[in-house]
Formats: sequence, structure tokens, C-alpha cells
Amino acid sequence: MKKLKIDLTNCHGIHRLDSEISFKDASAAAIYAPNGLMKTSFARTFGDLSRGVDSSDHLFPDRPSSRKITDQDGVALDPSQVVVIVSYDEEMGPTEETSTLLVDKVLRDEYEQLQRGINEARKELVAALKMQAATRKDVAREVSLAFTRDDQSFFRSLLRVEEELQDEEAPYAELPYDTLFDDKVLALLAATDFAETLADYVQRFEELLDASTYFSRSTFSYYNAETIAKSLGANGFFDAKHAVILHDGLGGTSVNSQTELVDLINSEKERISDDPALRKKFAAIETKLTRNAEVRRFWDFVSENQSILPELVNVDRFKERVWKSYLKANEGLYSEAVARFRGAEARKKAIQAAAADQRGQWEEVIEIFNRRFFVPFTLTAKNRTNVVLGLEAVAKLGFEFEDDGDSVEVERDDLLEVLSTGEKKALYILNVLFEVERRKNQPGETIFIVDDIADSFDYKNKYAIIQYLKDIADVDNFRLVVLTHNFDFYRTLESRFIPYNQCLMAQKMEEGVALVKAAGIKNPFIKDFKPNFFIDAGKRIAAIPFIRNLLEYTRGEDDPDYTKLTSLLHWKADTASITQADLDAIFNTLFGTSEEWSDPNEAVIDMIMDQADTCIGGSASLNLSNKITLSIAIRITAEKYMVEAINDPEFLATVRANQTPQLLARYKSDFPSDVLAIRTIDGVVLMTPEHIHVNSFMYEPILDMSDEHLAQLLSDVTALASR
Repeated sequence: MKKLKIDLTNCHGIHRLDSEISFKDASAAAIYAPNGLMKTSFARTFGDLSRGVDSSDHLFPDRPSSRKITDQDGVALDPSQVVVIVSYDEEMGPTEETSTLLVDKVLRDEYEQLQRGINEARKELVAALKMQAATRKDVAREVSLAFTRDDQSFFRSLLRVEEELQDEEAPYAELPYDTLFDDKVLALLAATDFAETLADYVQRFEELLDASTYFSRSTFSYYNAETIAKSLGANGFFDAKHAVILHDGLGGTSVNSQTELVDLINSEKERISDDPALRKKFAAIETKLTRNAEVRRFWDFVSENQSILPELVNVDRFKERVWKSYLKANEGLYSEAVARFRGAEARKKAIQAAAADQRGQWEEVIEIFNRRFFVPFTLTAKNRTNVVLGLEAVAKLGFEFEDDGDSVEVERDDLLEVLSTGEKKALYILNVLFEVERRKNQPGETIFIVDDIADSFDYKNKYAIIQYLKDIADVDNFRLVVLTHNFDFYRTLESRFIPYNQCLMAQKMEEGVALVKAAGIKNPFIKDFKPNFFIDAGKRIAAIPFIRNLLEYTRGEDDPDYTKLTSLLHWKADTASITQADLDAIFNTLFGTSEEWSDPNEAVIDMIMDQADTCIGGSASLNLSNKITLSIAIRITAEKYMVEAINDPEFLATVRANQTPQLLARYKSDFPSDVLAIRTIDGVVLMTPEHIHVNSFMYEPILDMSDEHLAQLLSDVTALASR
């Protein structure tokens, strides 16, 4: 982008702005705007563009608004190209987007591929188990709780029972999980009265099993027998003319078919279940199993499957056996899930170790911040490995607060409570750095609108920001527009990296605002006022306070020339008699020249007042000489008025410093009822002293003062003299 064309109408208080910002000689431009002129409105308008929303004038919403922002070819900027960096945003912190600075794409892709493989195997197994168990519950959670008592340990649970499943059958694979393990059922089973009754039943049931011809409590239960019968039949055992010999304590019973084996098993089951003592104890259980629909459903199932009642004495153990049966019934998917998990874990650990050792852009930003900015804390990246691997979306910062050699880790909110405004803003700048670094990885151009980012900083941190702004401007696909009302900051930008011809100033015009070429960035006295001292009346007057400062520094305040120039900035007894020849003599003596003004006999005070009149009217400007001339004229007019009203030469002769305030104090004492004059001169005292005593290091206040205010003030004090 070589140019930024801006055409705005009624956007956030900017009535009209039609200007261009050039990036011909560098990727950065600076705009100085006095407070209240357009800076924030300009940034908000670009903020609207970045969000893809229309701009308007919020105070006067009925005014028609338009916004056209394009490059040199008239191509409109895309919202994604624009980033607005405001002065301070306490809520701004690391985001999911800026956290990508930590990411190593190769490692993350491999890690995510491994994780996807594990997740796919888990998903398939969970789906099969869900269908097998006919459950609506969270299968992964139930499995985890059953085997490890930890609801987040699915794969660890699978590994725990791996060896056990090798010799396991699946006797409970067809049991309905939700019927047996509904929360209300589990609450019933945990009740003391029910557990005692159930224990009596189980004791009698086990006695009958011990007396059974074929069944056993531990080795050949109901379910074992039924499972074997089904398995032998399904696998053609009896069709191949094989037989089963059941031990009966005598010579053994030979069974030659699946039907014969099932009949024998059912006959033995009926003999046990029809036992009068067992039936009595079962009836006692039954009375407790009709409380609600869930429990009744459980009872209906148990009534048909009394052989599982002994398992209910230890519900946790029974759950394990049921889930083992489900897993055994889906052994292929189980084995695949375990194999994928085990195979991926070793590689994932290696990737995690590599990620922990890596240094990404995030750390580089943190190092830049820790190295360049002077704040009472040190930053670290806390969860970098998890962010690299995609396990967490947003990176977290660690803060080590330091005080008198001690340090303590603190949370961000606690840190903000103890930081100064400047230190808080420095922390905010860190988030700006993250966003800038993130943009480096994106294709296409990005334009940054930076709104007074250095405001409220001390000098050492202000220069750190300037250095980083330069870093931004050095990126090929970045463009930078820095807005500021701090003239010293503005001048430093120009001296460090922004070309003079790309430094602009916002100037109020009758129809709106204009961006004009900068003036007075570099020492205006040396560059402008001194060379034009004998040819330009406005610059001749503006040079007076600078020359007076030089005399103060080199000769002291008792020097006659210093005293004479003081009479051109304050109304003294000799003010009206000082001529251009007197001024020429002072200049020539100081600088070793021999030039003179065209009319050496002209009174300097007349030139000051005439030149001030020419500064009134027209559009507001950033002409430094005009502002200095107006300020001098205002003060002299006000002081002349008070001196003449007080009419006390002896008092005036005693005034050596702070003349305007001293005269005002005497005027208030002598004329307390002259409210209009007192109010007007109060304005003079407030607005002009710093503006007149300017030098090559400090003249920002006068630039911030609008010509309109100065012109009005001159008009007000002039009106006093004509009353």
C-alpha cells in the first residue's frame, strides 16, 4: 500500500475529512492532533471499519454519514486488514488467536492426528458398549467409575482390566444396565434394611448351590451353565456327535444335545428356586421392591433372573463384572482402542517433551517485554505445552511480582490492583505485541491505527514503545499510522523512524478537519524563526522568547538585553519605547551578524499588535509563530490595562517576577467589583504564561491551544481598554 485515502463525513464528530496519508518513503506515518480535535474520532472510525460496521455521528445521529477508505488505486480496505490499537484497554488479554503464536504446526498436527485416532477408537467402542448395555448413561464415565473410581479415566480403566479379560467369559453381556443400576435402584440396594434381607436370601441361595448336583457358588453358576450351553450349540459341538459328562457325585451324567443340557440346567434351577425357605426370603425382598417405577422395573427383571441376586450384595463388584461382560462381547473394538491408545501414548509423550523444549513467538514477545519495559514484575508463559499441542485454547501468563529483592507469583487481577496507571498500560502493551506478532503470520497487508499508545507512560517505557512501533514499521506487509496529542512523542517518532514528509498535523477548518504537512517538529527557532528574523514580521516576534531564553542561559537574568526583551513580553515602563533597531542590536550581538529590519525606528510593540490582528480570523492553524504572537499580544494588552488602572509606578517598579499574577492580585484589591475585567484577566493568567516562555525543548502547550481561543481572549482584553 503506497497511499491511504480517507474521505469521511459525520463520523464520530468529524464533520468532514478528505485527506491522503502517504507511505512513499516508509511504512509509517504520524499525525499530531491537539486534544479534542479528531484523534479519537479518527480511531473509532477505523475501528468501525475493522468490525465491518457503518460509522455515524452518535451525538447527531440524523446527520448523513459516509466513510470511504481506500488504497492508492481506490480499492476499499478489507476489515481484516485493519487493526486499531487504542490508548488502553484493561480487559484486553491473551486470546485464542494470539495463543497460536505458541504453536509448532508440525508437532501440533502430529499430536492432533494421534489424538484423533484415539478419539475415533474410543467413539466406536463407546457406541458399541452403549448399544450392548442398552443404556442412556455416559458410558465412558460409567466405565471409568466402575474400574478406577475416577470418572475421567476411560483408557486407564480399559488398561486396568486388560489381563482379566483374557480369561473372562461374558455371562452378563445381555443384562440391561439402566434397569439394574438406575440411581433409585442403587439407593435401595444401599439401604441397610434391604441389604440385611438380601443377605439372608443370598445365604440360603448359596447353601442350595453347595448342595446342588451340578451347580457351584464359585465355579459353575447359573450363568456359566447357560453360557456354555449356548456356546456349545452355536459352535456345532453336539452336531459333531460330541457329548458332555456332568459330574453328579456318582458315575457322571452324559448329555448328548443342547436341548438335553438346557433341560437339565432348567430342572436344577427350578429345584433350587422352589425351595420353601428361599421362596420365603425372596418374598421378604419383594415387599421392598415396589416403591416406584424404576424399582418395579428392576424387580420384574430380578423376579425372572433370581440368580443375579447374590451379585447385588456387592454392587461395585457386580458393576465391574457386567462391564467386563460388555467389553468381552465387543472384544475386537476393545482391543483396537487399547492398542491405539498404548501406541499413541509413547509418541505423545515424546511430542510433549519436544513442545516443552521449543521456544515460540510467544516467548519471544515475552522476552521483548521483559527486556524493554521497566515494570515491577516478570512475565512467563504458564501453559505453553498444552497450547502448543491444542489441549488448551488460550495461553496463560504467569506474573512474578518483585519488590526489594523478594518475588511472589500473583494472579493478573491482583497485579492490576497494585500497578500504577503507566504500569497497567505497559501490561496492556504486551497484549498489543501478541496481536502484532500474530499478524506477521497472516498473508496480505495490515494497517495499524495506533491511538496515543504512549500516553501516561514514563520516558523509559515511552521509548520502549517507540522502538516497538519502529519494529512494526519494519515489517514489509505492515503499514502504521500513529496518532498522538503529545508533541514530544510526535517529534521523537520523526527523529527515530518516520520521515518528516510523512508527519502530518490535524488542523481545524471551517468545513471540518484537514491533515496538513507538519511544521515546527524540529527546532523552529533554528530552522525557521532565526533565518527569517529580518524578513518575516511574524517569525521575528516569535523569535523574541527564544532569544530571551538564550540570554538567560548564557548571561543570566541581570543582563541588560535580557531585561529589555522582558519588556517586550510584559508591559513595563520602557515597553512602548523599544524600537526595531534595539531588537536588531540584541540579535546581532548574540549571533555575530550585522543585519537590520527595514524600518529600524518602528516601535516593536506596534508590530506585535499589528501582527496579532493579522492572526485573527480565517481557519485555525498550527502556525507556531501566530500562536506565540497572539499570546504575547494578549499578555501585554492585559498588563497595560491593569498598569494604567492601578496607576502606581512605584509598585510596578517592585515587580520582578510573575508580573501578570501580581498585577491581577493588586487589581482585585483595588477594583473588587470589576467582575468582568477580573474574569477576563484570570483567563490570561491561566492560558498564556507557558505559551510565551517557550524554548527548543518545550512548546507543546501552545500548539494544543487553538487559534480561536487565543483570538477570543485577545478580543476580550482589547475590549477592556476601550470601555
